[in-house]
Amino acid sequence: MAKVKVKPLGDRVLLEAVEVAEQVKGGIVIPDSAKEKPQEYKVIALGTGKVDDKGKKIAFDVKAGDLVLTNKYGGTEVKIDDKEYKLVSADDILAVLV
Repeated sequence: MAKVKVKPLGDRVLLEAVEVAEQVKGGIVIPDSAKEKPQEYKVIALGTGKVDDKGKKIAFDVKAGDLVLTNKYGGTEVKIDDKEYKLVSADDILAVLV
């Protein structure tokens, strides 16, 4: 895993899209502009964590290297060193793939 020079703040998580193998039925090729946004990502970096009302840190449910599912349109897309990433709140992560 390449070292990214970004440290998310708070309960934010930096994600990298995972390319899912595309199966084309009937020989129809779908252009990149018409494809759905990916929902499967790899966790690259975690923020400092969320703090509750009493000042206690709440642990993340994910760790670097986990494969996760997120909302299609949530988060903020960022480009770092010519590579696309997505910065989301920990609450936008729907599931960890096992």
